[in-house]
Amino acid sequence: MIQVVVKRDGRVVGYNEEKIKAAIRKAMLTTELGEDEALIQKISDRIGTKGSERMTVESIQDMVELELMNSPRKEVAKRYIAYRDQRSIARKAKTRDMFREIIEAKSNDITRENANMNADSPAGMMMKFASETTKPFVDDYLLTAEARDAVRHNYLHIHDKDYYPTKSLTCVQHPLENILHYGFLAGHGESRPAKRIETASIIACISLETAQNEMHGGQAIPAFDFYLAPFVRSSYIEEIENLERLTGRDLSEMKNVEFKDYEKKELDSLSGDERLMQHAVNRTVSRVHQAMEAFIHNMNTIHSRGGNQVVFSSINYGTDTSAEGRCIIRELLHSTFEGVGNGATAIFPIQIWKKKRGVSYLPEDPNYDLYRLACKVTARRFFPNFVNLDATYNQHEKWRADDPKRYQYEVATMGCRTRVFENRFGEKTSIGRGNLSFSTINLVRLAIECMAIQDKEERLECFFHKLDEILEITARQLNDRFEFQKTALAKQFPLLMSKLWNGGNNLKPDDTIESVINQGTLGIGFIGLAECLIGLVGKHHGESEEAQALGLRIIGHMRSRVNDFCEQYGHNYSVLATPAEGLSGRFTARDRKSFGIIPGITDKIYYTNSNHVPVYYHCSPRHKAEIEAPYHALTGGGHIFYVEIDGDATHNPDAIADIVDLMDRYNIGYCSVNHNRNRCMECGYEDASADLQECPKCGSHAIDRLQRITGYLVGTTERWNNAKLAELNDRVVHK
Repeated sequence: MIQVVVKRDGRVVGYNEEKIKAAIRKAMLTTELGEDEALIQKISDRIGTKGSERMTVESIQDMVELELMNSPRKEVAKRYIAYRDQRSIARKAKTRDMFREIIEAKSNDITRENANMNADSPAGMMMKFASETTKPFVDDYLLTAEARDAVRHNYLHIHDKDYYPTKSLTCVQHPLENILHYGFLAGHGESRPAKRIETASIIACISLETAQNEMHGGQAIPAFDFYLAPFVRSSYIEEIENLERLTGRDLSEMKNVEFKDYEKKELDSLSGDERLMQHAVNRTVSRVHQAMEAFIHNMNTIHSRGGNQVVFSSINYGTDTSAEGRCIIRELLHSTFEGVGNGATAIFPIQIWKKKRGVSYLPEDPNYDLYRLACKVTARRFFPNFVNLDATYNQHEKWRADDPKRYQYEVATMGCRTRVFENRFGEKTSIGRGNLSFSTINLVRLAIECMAIQDKEERLECFFHKLDEILEITARQLNDRFEFQKTALAKQFPLLMSKLWNGGNNLKPDDTIESVINQGTLGIGFIGLAECLIGLVGKHHGESEEAQALGLRIIGHMRSRVNDFCEQYGHNYSVLATPAEGLSGRFTARDRKSFGIIPGITDKIYYTNSNHVPVYYHCSPRHKAEIEAPYHALTGGGHIFYVEIDGDATHNPDAIADIVDLMDRYNIGYCSVNHNRNRCMECGYEDASADLQECPKCGSHAIDRLQRITGYLVGTTERWNNAKLAELNDRVVHK
């Protein structure tokens, strides 16, 4: 006798004979003889008693067909079979329509989900086909019923769900020295340790590209200057050895000379050994510059993920005060300022300047000159962004100015904003660690569902009750994904688990990764705090002290619950100020369908990113900093503060420095600056004029704005989804 039924989506429900009777009745009503209630009851009784205790929907329908075929009403069987076929076609129609949109390279939220992915290329199409057909599999077979329901009802979004079955991790900060000094295996190739700066630059690219194909998120180098500095020295020594061969002299004393800096100088006024040594320095600086140019060029042209996306790469630097480290920083900045190709702004890598008092920020600091150069480069090229090592939550008790490996105790960030630092299962560091996975809560929907409650205290009590429920579900969902990820074998991630992830080098190929991945983080993100506050108290946090207090209470509550989850599940949970791209419009569209257009909440097609003041709200940079800064201490999984400045910033690096000063004053962790930059899509010409319509170089009218989308740049806004384009058009200057 049938007891339970397994539905097509994997859910198990109780057996209900009325559904069988209703289906037979519908088929009978399409025939001349109409319905026969006695026969309907007879068939349903036979199926209920003959069936096994647990059956699938398809198996039950097969039994119905057989019973109808053996009955006097064979014409009903034919109609029932036709009806089943129609239902099957209808279920497949959505997939068919989606595939057609991909095939026809239509611009929509499916093909423009990731602005740095070219979904129009053959490889991009294959990725989208795979992505969109994998997600339903995850829903049906890998998610629990409560997680699936939370997603269906628009409370929760599971990021990178298409990669869920692969067991891959999100991102990692590369301990590049492991590769540069010891080499590595990648695919069918083997890399020996680097000896010169050019090789080190190429290996850095290969490391990022190879790991990108083993993971679903970004790749970062946490101390680019420290890692590459030794190869400046080795390249200088190589130049001295070239001079030894040229002159036939022993110049070994020159190999041991310590420099305060590597500076190019004219040789005309020099003679003898001084001239020879300066020649070697000049050659070294030129080689470093070319290596940095090559690194930037490669990171904008080397493709990963099946050939449809350049590596989502970031590099952190700024605190190496050695002559060699300073040379790396200076030439990297010069190369970035010059641009790639015809002088275009490089989209990758996202560059992040490590700002620290005593090292790289104040006029008396050894790298202050390079900090000012970084501000100049940012004023023209958007990068570097700035991470604040002086923020109270970014400091490490082991950091010492005289420690040659102090970078191990400096927080590094992914350019998009992801932060990994605290660690319950090993050393507190960013290096060799990353995010495992993250999911985002729709704060706006929770608020909308409580809006009708007139009493404010009851309204807030309702909201926090709902928030607790979805936080519990999210924590369990992330733990479930961790339990699935940990069963992966080390050999599935050959570079990640041999050279990059902390402890991975101790694993054998057939070992699971369970013993090492708990050093990563599980992120619980959020979106739409501004709209949430409008729903709860009528104003957002940028315009109301009451709203700001409530906003901090909400995110503070999330942080407190996340700490509880760390103890409960034994993981590094963290709160993430989600860098929503496609999600900012997806949540909104579904809430609009459920609740209609609500002024200040669903009246735009996007929700405000994480804890930001709405992009349309006019305020000064200082006010924006005062409002957003306190949230950075609560969002250990990542955050960003950005400012829109007016006009041409190219000749105004002080404007950039003013924003970094706000970071220092208000304890802000990570920031970026947006400004006007036009790009000709035909020839690559760029300028910062107010309203460029025609390219002065080639006459083209294909002018686009170069803009930041969620912490990183995008080469053309043509690849932005509609929600992010709407947000872009609403952005106002902060002044």
